[in-house]
Amino acid sequence: MKILIAEDDPVASKILRLALEKVGHEVIVVPNGAAAWERFLDEPVRLVVSDWMMPELDGLQLCRRIREQADGEYTYFILLTANHAGRDNLATAMEAGIDDFLQKPLDRDAIWMRLRVAERILGFTRQIRQLGELLPICAYCKKIRDDGTYWQQFEEYIQEHTGSHFSHGVCPECFKGQMDELGPKRSRTTLVVTPASE
Repeated sequence: MKILIAEDDPVASKILRLALEKVGHEVIVVPNGAAAWERFLDEPVRLVVSDWMMPELDGLQLCRRIREQADGEYTYFILLTANHAGRDNLATAMEAGIDDFLQKPLDRDAIWMRLRVAERILGFTRQIRQLGELLPICAYCKKIRDDGTYWQQFEEYIQEHTGSHFSHGVCPECFKGQMDELGPKRSRTTLVVTPASE
């Protein structure tokens, strides 16, 4: 996995980087939340490990910005905290969208355990996203079933969920097939209609 670390303490960032690289992850280290946000916009990652208190943009502000990005895959966010972080502060962090916490001073075993949890959760979110992207379509009439039991035309469903509009046409292959199928009928109609127009 590619992991983004936002940490202004060089000792803590080195411990994290070495621990994560040791188990085969690619690590990007930046010194503060603002730099992490810029890096995330350039290249979104699945896992962020961020200090709480940092200059320019703290860990909670960084997490809120990431959560506001609706598109893309889910990003798991681990916040580094001091031992004295109170219950109210932790509740505030959870409301900001934090997934997990790591206490300072950092312990390698704790880092690896949190990482295993993150990998498991991210695997589940990917599966859920894939299932959510499967649309139940009738094999015969091609209608799509919505979240309830109502079946609606493909165009209606897409327009309702994306705001897209459709223009209809006929591809050359279908046009030829329809003309071939209607060939004899067309000629009979022409024979009947032509005299009437005269």
